[in-house]
Amino acid sequence: MAGSEAAWQIAQAGVPVVLHEMRPVRGTDAHQTDRLAELVCSNSFRADDWTGNAVGLLHAEMRRLGSIILSCGDAHQVPAGGALAVDRDGFAQAVTDRLEAHPLVTIAREEVAGLPPAAWDSVIVATGPLTSPALSEAILGLTGEGELSFFDAIAPIVHLESVDMDVAWRQSRYDKEGPGGDAAAYINCPMDRDQYEAFIDALLAGPKSEFKDWEHVPYFDGCLPIEVMAERGRETLRHGPMKPVGLTNEHDPQTKAWAVVQLRQDNALGTLWNMVGFQTKLKHGAQTDIFRMIPGLEKAVFARLGGLHRNTFLNSPKLLDGSLRLKADPRMRFAGQVTGVEGYVESAAIGLLAGRFAAAERLGQSAAPPPPTTALGALIGHITGGHLDAGKGSFQPMNINYGLLPPLEGPKHGADGKRLPHKERGRAKKRLVGERALADLEAWIHPSSLGEGRAA
Repeated sequence: MAGSEAAWQIAQAGVPVVLHEMRPVRGTDAHQTDRLAELVCSNSFRADDWTGNAVGLLHAEMRRLGSIILSCGDAHQVPAGGALAVDRDGFAQAVTDRLEAHPLVTIAREEVAGLPPAAWDSVIVATGPLTSPALSEAILGLTGEGELSFFDAIAPIVHLESVDMDVAWRQSRYDKEGPGGDAAAYINCPMDRDQYEAFIDALLAGPKSEFKDWEHVPYFDGCLPIEVMAERGRETLRHGPMKPVGLTNEHDPQTKAWAVVQLRQDNALGTLWNMVGFQTKLKHGAQTDIFRMIPGLEKAVFARLGGLHRNTFLNSPKLLDGSLRLKADPRMRFAGQVTGVEGYVESAAIGLLAGRFAAAERLGQSAAPPPPTTALGALIGHITGGHLDAGKGSFQPMNINYGLLPPLEGPKHGADGKRLPHKERGRAKKRLVGERALADLEAWIHPSSLGEGRAA
């Protein structure tokens, strides 16, 4: 994701770029194809509303900057309520095709083992969570840092034809329409209280994949395996990915489900659906038995079962400067998940910035980061200097969120002079934050239009 975005941004700036990809010469534990920007976990880029969600704002900013990831994502969108989800195969093929067709992009199918050759004077390392061992060890030797890691899990995918639609039903939570206008983008499988309790018992008792050498490694809270969530309390899942709110069972409208398992469309044909929030480290045999306990999935046929892999990332606030250069070797920049961002969009966003920084440097132009009032600026500010205790080893992966942007006072009263309810004030405040971000991004792109002071 990050490497593809970085290469695209560099080439679009008129600078030749070589994109090194080790697949298929060398595979990874998670990838299944040799396509660029292959999605190995969810197929969702999450919420697409710039007025009310921080990742939606990041989408809007990246679109404004010509992101290949957002462009191909928009072109291969599948229904997902208020989220932007994509057909994973069509999306990855589109990114690959566009980069292969660009006259300034050369794709080299080879592994870069160890540090890049000294003759490479401008390098972006965008190796993601599955950095090859040789390169990982070389980077660690250069930085003198201990490796920071966390577990990441992937969710199962189900064949639609195996879902019992006499039990399950189609509906988005609160009937919310997504970017494509579909208000019934999810398949919902209801559970009563007894079924939920039996399911939790099975999750807790099921055999898990364990990696003894990694036992000390923490999980990332945004991608917890469901059995780990269950271990944190029997009600955790019912208030998390299995929450029943905003849903009405069309087969039995009078009965409120105790919990609901949701499936989200995974490909453009609508034949494959992934289990939302069901990333897992259960062993494969146990997954089929336990997930078939879910009403509607008793005869489920799985196109892919869940799994577990390790993500690695740098202590970026300590090791990288404000333009993502490695302080110990400034010819090298880092981008993507290896910098300590979490999520497809965030990874691509850092690739976008790294590419623009590298191109500007090559062209002799200014490479100032976006203003901290933008989602892009807030994200890079956090990973390169915003974490106060990075020197104590407490830096952890982060999704974009409003807490990373400078606070803004929202309206307390409506146009009629009446005091706004708390929720309405919150929505109005988020919209103002988004409007400020997009205006400041525009000033960063075209500083002469608003004076040089706004560009700083």
